[in-house]
Amino acid sequence: MLFTSYEFLGFLFLLFLLYYIIPKRYQWICLLCASYLFYAFSGIKYLGYIVSTTCSTYLVCYKMEKIGEEQKNYIRLNKERLTREEKKSYKIYMKKKQWNWLLFGLIFNFSILAVCKYVNFSISNINNVLQLIKSNSRLPFLSIALPLGISYYTFQMMGYAIDIYRGKYPAERNLGKLALFASFFPQLMQGPISRFDDLSKTMFSAHSFDRKRIFFGLQRILWGFFKKLVIADRILPAVTTITHNPENYQGVYVFIGMLFYALELYADFTGGIDMVIGIGEVLGVQVKENFNRPYFSKSIKEYWNRWHISLGAWFTEYIFYPVSVCQPMLKLSKFSRNHFGEAIGKRIPVYLATILVWLITGIWHGAAWNFVVWGLMNCLVLLISQELQPCYRWFHRKFHLEGKWGFRLFQVVRTVLLMSSIRMFDCYRDVSTTFRMFFSMLTKYNFMELLNGGMLKLGISAIDYGILFIGMIILIGVSFIGRSGSVREKIAKKPIIVQFLIWYGLFLAVLLFGAYGEGYDASQFIYNQF
Repeated sequence: MLFTSYEFLGFLFLLFLLYYIIPKRYQWICLLCASYLFYAFSGIKYLGYIVSTTCSTYLVCYKMEKIGEEQKNYIRLNKERLTREEKKSYKIYMKKKQWNWLLFGLIFNFSILAVCKYVNFSISNINNVLQLIKSNSRLPFLSIALPLGISYYTFQMMGYAIDIYRGKYPAERNLGKLALFASFFPQLMQGPISRFDDLSKTMFSAHSFDRKRIFFGLQRILWGFFKKLVIADRILPAVTTITHNPENYQGVYVFIGMLFYALELYADFTGGIDMVIGIGEVLGVQVKENFNRPYFSKSIKEYWNRWHISLGAWFTEYIFYPVSVCQPMLKLSKFSRNHFGEAIGKRIPVYLATILVWLITGIWHGAAWNFVVWGLMNCLVLLISQELQPCYRWFHRKFHLEGKWGFRLFQVVRTVLLMSSIRMFDCYRDVSTTFRMFFSMLTKYNFMELLNGGMLKLGISAIDYGILFIGMIILIGVSFIGRSGSVREKIAKKPIIVQFLIWYGLFLAVLLFGAYGEGYDASQFIYNQF
């Protein structure tokens, strides 16, 4: 059930109506039922996957907490007779037991994700190796469909389990509430990856009908529809035409396609997140922001702090920091300091952890070598940029350009172009084609084709370009206004007639200029595939 379908709009209307009619103490149960109903639309058989993750995580966290309680009670009852060393040894033993349960949960759930998402990719690579060595043997591919949102809810639940292991907060004893945290339907499509201590603050609470909050939520949903239908889906045919026909569209067309895809991806992904946050707002559930105007970033590092914030935070907290400070890494760092010097020794943990994070990030995005190379290319650029920091500081001391408007604009344009170039791995069918298309921009000079009507052969008309241009202006304008505070709050302070004209105008824009498929079959969100 797509967010941009009649079925989903009807589903939302009935949910909103029922949610505020039933007694408040049952609201979270209503959300749980709605979430499982939503999930069932993708296939009832897939409910087993999310139920397995929920129940296994509940069991693991329950066991870890019981072990923690057992430890506290034992030490409390025997604190007089236990020596300091005995207490320490006992705590280590009990922590090991907790770790074993956590390890079981991680292996069980990530194995499900790996089988569903990566087993055929692995089989494909094994078959390629067999072909390379002239073997006639081939492994058969498995017929496994990817369950809805499995990457998102698996990461979300495993983050929760790790938090319980770390003692960050108590485990949720109500299985139904934990099931709602795992399955909250707006997040299943494309995130964000929420933390339990953040989402639970409002998810399980009773919510009264708040006119302002609900109106703000509907505004956010409408803004998401505008981004998705008026901008992302309208420019999609041009992106598809260019990237699916690499032999016919090279040189300047690749550059145009690269920029078009950057716009499509941003409007599509942030539009979907706007809908998620807006739906949550109508229901009184506060979902954290996942973007912070990433195309205003002045560096790659800043860009990744602003783009898909929840995913970056997950990798940083649960992979980067644990890996960079684990005992084997500290030993390797010490060995490197002793044999290769301080400069190399202190970089080893950071570099290896960074490479691992970006390798996993690429694999998370998709089971294809394109995404693996995409992740490693991001890693390479970040590490080079980090090594060049002394040069940057010298440059700014020498020329005093930092903070000046023109130089900031250069930094933003440079970042957008660099990230768009790396994003080409999303678009083309394989790694070699991607590199070939990239270098065609530098070797094939066919700019005049655009002036001879080439832009009108990409599947969108002159009217489409006009609508896209106006949509871009609105998008950029809202982003600029949002730098100094909530745009909705600013609009709410305007006279009621101005508010009406703005929101009704946006509604008409979606209604009249949205790119609808046959039977209102709008295209799927890009990040649904992940």
